[in-house]
Amino acid sequence: MHFCAGNVKHNRNHLHLLLLLLGITQSNRFMEKKQTKDILKSNRKPIRVGITTGDLNGIGPEVIIKSLRNKNMLEECIPVIYGSTKTMAYHKKAIEDTFFNYHRIEDAADAQPRKINVVACWKEIVDMKLGEPSEIGGKYAFESLKAATDDLAAGKVDVLVTAPISKETIQMAGFEFPGHTEYLADLSGKQEALMMMVADELRVALVTSHIALKDVVEEVTTEKIIQKLKEFEKSLKNDFGIIRPRIAVLGLNPHAGEKGKMGEEEANVINPAILKAKESGLLTFGPYPADGFFGSRQYTDFDGVLAMYHDQGLTGFKSLAFNDGVNFTAGLPIVRTSPDHGTAFDIAGEGCADEQSMRSAIYLAMDIYRTRERIKEMNENPLPISEKKDKRQSKRRS
Repeated sequence: MHFCAGNVKHNRNHLHLLLLLLGITQSNRFMEKKQTKDILKSNRKPIRVGITTGDLNGIGPEVIIKSLRNKNMLEECIPVIYGSTKTMAYHKKAIEDTFFNYHRIEDAADAQPRKINVVACWKEIVDMKLGEPSEIGGKYAFESLKAATDDLAAGKVDVLVTAPISKETIQMAGFEFPGHTEYLADLSGKQEALMMMVADELRVALVTSHIALKDVVEEVTTEKIIQKLKEFEKSLKNDFGIIRPRIAVLGLNPHAGEKGKMGEEEANVINPAILKAKESGLLTFGPYPADGFFGSRQYTDFDGVLAMYHDQGLTGFKSLAFNDGVNFTAGLPIVRTSPDHGTAFDIAGEGCADEQSMRSAIYLAMDIYRTRERIKEMNENPLPISEKKDKRQSKRRS
């Protein structure tokens, strides 16, 4: 645009009008986008999220309270807490919360939208001692879990989010599994599930999980690694919507064995698994030395990382994403997530527990559920191939 010196006032008025119109146009576009988002959001059916209380003497109820008192979350989901109103009231009072309100129900089928629903799993007053591990805390954690999984199986809730348990106290109450992952795998009729840690684009899965380090070498076999890689790829596709996932595989020994100088598992077990997985169409790479893999940010080149054992994968993961990491049980017909921390008895009842991981667990469960539904719908209603395109493809093949 050219402005002559003799008509500055006119040009300024013209420019002002132009900028005004441009502003209106940009404002209209912004409003259109916002309205579209609002319409999509309003048309999206809220997901029924079953939430267990975890160990009552830990921080589970506290992080649940803090996560759900944000009213925006109630637009996305219908929370169903499995415990008792007395239990929630006790924790609410302990942390001096004034925002959290809940609705008592006897059956999850009666859960109401835009309310925090608490299923009365027990009516008696529980003798809670915050910060002190006890059989009582484990007993009611198990009661909460059983009620929630029953309703999940019955279709009364869509997804499951579990607050932290103490493996010691819950096993006092008759829980015969190393953790949630193994319990849910057994209920689903699977020998084992795939434990995966998730934080945004970082996804770390494990070949072995809750076993002693001395047993890892025996448990890490070529067949098991291939099985875990296939489950991992399937989950990355169906749960996260990644079309062609790239998976990095970590070694077992220091420096990934350093050509046999520090162990032969890489050459004899892990490498053959990677090659066989590649032959079956998986994009697998490695094995990579675990010590520098996370620190050098190599994980950013991949959609998933397969670690050989619990601490190998979780040490790197928690160093990068302790506050908002999520534990996801992959490879099951149900969706289950959990915050990436324990019961934290040492700070229970003090009101200082960070709820971000629990909030992330709730949102991830909903995201995975919606991804599965979307993929299921796409597979049931595939786009038809036009007759013309079909003939052209046939001609090319001939």
